[in-house]
Amino acid sequence: MTDAAGNALAEKGLPEMKGWLLKWTNYIKGYQRRWFVLSKGVLSYYRNQSEINHTCRGTISLHGALIHTVDSCTFVISNGGTQTFHIKAGTEVERQSWVTALELAKAKAIRAIECEEEEETETAHVVPSQEISSVVRDLTDRLESMRTCYDLITKHGAALQRALNDLETNEEESLGSRTKIVNERATLFRITSNAMINAGNDYLHTAEAQGHKWSKMLHHEREQRQRLEEIIEQMAKQQSQMEQAAVLVRQNKPVSSSSGAGTAGSLVTSDEEMEFFDAEEHGYSGSGRSPESPDCERGTFILKMNKRRSSSEDQVEGHLEGSSSESDEQKRTVQTVQQVCLVSAPRVASGGQGDDDDDVDKALPAKESAESIYGRNWNPDLIKKRRDRVPDKPNHPISLWGIMKNCIGKDLSKIPMPINFNEPLSMLQRLVEDYEYTEILDYAATCQDECEQLAYIAAFTVSAYATTTNRTGKPFNPLLGETYECDRMDDYGWRCLAEQVSHHPPVAALHCESKNWTCWQEFSMTSKFRGKYVQVNPLGGVYVQFPNSGRRYSWRKVTTTVNNIIVGKLWVDQHGEMEIRGSQAAEGHKCILNFIPYSYFSRDVQRSVKGVVMNKDNEVKWVVRGTWDMKIEIAPVLKTSGSVSSPTYTTGEFKLAWRRRPAPPDSDKFYNFTTLACQLNEEEEGVAPTDSRLRPDQRLMEQGDWDESNKEKLRLEEKQRTERRRRENEAEEAAAEGRPYPAYEPMWFKREKEEGSEEYVHVFKNTYWEAKAAQNFEGCPDIY
Repeated sequence: MTDAAGNALAEKGLPEMKGWLLKWTNYIKGYQRRWFVLSKGVLSYYRNQSEINHTCRGTISLHGALIHTVDSCTFVISNGGTQTFHIKAGTEVERQSWVTALELAKAKAIRAIECEEEEETETAHVVPSQEISSVVRDLTDRLESMRTCYDLITKHGAALQRALNDLETNEEESLGSRTKIVNERATLFRITSNAMINAGNDYLHTAEAQGHKWSKMLHHEREQRQRLEEIIEQMAKQQSQMEQAAVLVRQNKPVSSSSGAGTAGSLVTSDEEMEFFDAEEHGYSGSGRSPESPDCERGTFILKMNKRRSSSEDQVEGHLEGSSSESDEQKRTVQTVQQVCLVSAPRVASGGQGDDDDDVDKALPAKESAESIYGRNWNPDLIKKRRDRVPDKPNHPISLWGIMKNCIGKDLSKIPMPINFNEPLSMLQRLVEDYEYTEILDYAATCQDECEQLAYIAAFTVSAYATTTNRTGKPFNPLLGETYECDRMDDYGWRCLAEQVSHHPPVAALHCESKNWTCWQEFSMTSKFRGKYVQVNPLGGVYVQFPNSGRRYSWRKVTTTVNNIIVGKLWVDQHGEMEIRGSQAAEGHKCILNFIPYSYFSRDVQRSVKGVVMNKDNEVKWVVRGTWDMKIEIAPVLKTSGSVSSPTYTTGEFKLAWRRRPAPPDSDKFYNFTTLACQLNEEEEGVAPTDSRLRPDQRLMEQGDWDESNKEKLRLEEKQRTERRRRENEAEEAAAEGRPYPAYEPMWFKREKEEGSEEYVHVFKNTYWEAKAAQNFEGCPDIY
């Protein structure tokens, strides 16, 4: 089925391979025979060999892909969520040949990209004046040598010409003596000609080498100038729009809807067009009292809904198979937009309070609202004494623009950055902060109704973003094999373990368990620096399961944008759509949450989150509203009216599902950490040798020794690169010898197919806590 015998290496050393394989297409047609071509680090497929020159059905780049063997003949290639190829070979030998070639091509592609990035980094810096003077002096000397050779050639050429003339006319001398003179003149002419050729070659080689370098530098500077001009132009437009709006405000005139809409659109920092608009911009009434219904609360917003195509529609699509730039799940999803109106049912006011009855915060006891709206049955005698702050952040000024100007348009996860932009936590520890408000999950576990339970899960997903409002520091990128354990059974009632399971692409796996629920996630991301802002697009899914009810839910995180990178105060925004899907006992239930992007001209509350919870019949049963930085309220839907595209939901009383705990005093002095964040990197005995607490550069930064921390960071990164090159060389040797080379295997996680989907995720092996109890960490890599 494959032409493995005819495989050869490409000119640049990248493996090339081609042949017939079976590719999974859809549930209707199953596996279909396709012609696959591996070339230059990219795997492409076609319906047949005749399509190679005109119609490619799909491609996937290997430098950031995960390659996973399913069984003796099947393997999966995924780049983190947007593209996944499920491929089946005819025999186990054939499958191993392809997997080996793919792994080798991935290693080569990574190395080639790194070489290009290193070359770009070298040429991105301004050439010192000493180097320019040295190059000019060298070229001048070589040019002078060429001039000297030219003079000598002219001189000896004239002498040779005279000797030839004498050979014809001079009859007094013998022919032998005249021939000797001609030979001597010819020898001198040949020597000087060769010297001229060598000098010309030296000059040309030097000029070409420096010319190529300076040409790339000039191209880089032109791109930087163009980007800067675009940034300045955009900032000038925004300043003009803000000045016009300020004039209208001073004149007590409302900002026009067209102006507001245009400005809001220009201020959205996502690369994709946002379809979530503020209600005021469309002429709908915002939150507040309706003149027609003084006893009712009203609110209008736009809701984007994803609907899966039916099997018949999917079958039609199967006949029109095209590019695989999107995953199968994305291809089977159709997006619709609803204009939703909320109406709260009238309530009888008590004690003359009137509208204040709707203020859920005021109805809470003061003692509970200071810590948790659910309360905790903590035993103070069993709670471990932990620190409540870290050392203050020292003041180490740095030229931000001098570093960031060369990073525009690049993936920040692949750029070596000084720790001045970091906070003394690893990304693994930052992921653990998602579980600060797990009392919501504890309460959700007691809910009998799936829709109510899903509403509380929605509040929990939003709570994970609470600390991002003022946390602009970049976490340390975990090293391959780095782990982090957090045992908070004494107070929070859970324990978790995180591990960096892949380096290209960077992927972290996390498992958190409690007596009432189990949560796990696989986190990866892509990040781009756009000059004015940094955009982080999370990849991978999050899952939670309630063992008592058998219900399970999953979701993906929304986009994070850090604004004002160059000028102004840094601020963070969350925007996009989150869909929480139920499975197993909760199959068919879902929640749609929309994180509304920040808008300077919106009259609505900023950082808003709005959404609905739907049952198996797509009927809205609960409404979710609030802000991702402060609180979330939920309310049951009592009645639905209106059209499908513009429904009106009459809700019961809203109740508080989550509220952010107040920040510790003076937290702005220590990286704006919460109390939990301060405790994450606290030293602890008995942890694995790969634990983030033992990472030296991170510990030195926390202690305030930033110079030594930068040195340690460079040492650890170089050690990781050396280990990766060693594995790549071993893989190349194994490929040359025709034997399989085992891929990297995480210590505490393993890749398995996620139930109910075609995706593969890293799941916990349930061996860490036993190993810790026995203090047996044999097999852990030496990464520090």
